[in-house]
Amino acid sequence: GEDNRHALILESTIFYPQGGGQPSDIGFISNEGSDFKFIVDDVRLKDGRVFHYGCFESSSGGEPELEKGQEVCLFVDENRRMLNSRLHSAGHLLDTCMRNVGLGHLEPTKGYHFSDGPFVEYKGIISQNEFQSKQNELEVEANALISKGGKVFVAVLPYDKASELCGGSLPDYISKSSTPRVVKMGNGPGCPCGGTHVSDIREIKSLQVTQIRVKKGCTKVFYTIEA
Repeated sequence: GEDNRHALILESTIFYPQGGGQPSDIGFISNEGSDFKFIVDDVRLKDGRVFHYGCFESSSGGEPELEKGQEVCLFVDENRRMLNSRLHSAGHLLDTCMRNVGLGHLEPTKGYHFSDGPFVEYKGIISQNEFQSKQNELEVEANALISKGGKVFVAVLPYDKASELCGGSLPDYISKSSTPRVVKMGNGPGCPCGGTHVSDIREIKSLQVTQIRVKKGCTKVFYTIEA
């Protein structure tokens, strides 16, 4: 493009493409001889292919000649990946906390796990006079679970097994012929999810519930995590 941006498509990748309420990985791609370095600043999944967007950083000033089939090395920014994983796992942990504080009748619908104002949205409402008490209860419960810790289980499973782990049913958009990827936070129920997560709940460190908002029959629970 005019701004020297390109997209690299690889046979396989370790970069997480933006999706599921989670931002993409960033990092760089190079080859063993270090003839080139491609700075990846965005990754997207389109029609089953992963596009790595960015620009070349070249010592010679020109753009390197890349050949189809050339082997490359991938380097993911570890700090960004860890932050994204902690934010995403924190959102899932809130689902468990909602059940534990008596709000299990609210059904999780979507999450926004970006660092600029993460939230989880639920179908159903909390009455306004409960906002402050439930906000406090959720935060106390979340930090109790974080202190206790627990393994985060992630696996690609046959449909029936995945359904069983997710409380007996899966959303309609998941095909019965598929093998869903399930994430389970400690002793909580599973949830279909393609995102990256921590390996133990303790890695979230601490969570603050900053606000609860209700609009058009939906409840948004906003949160932040320790930097």
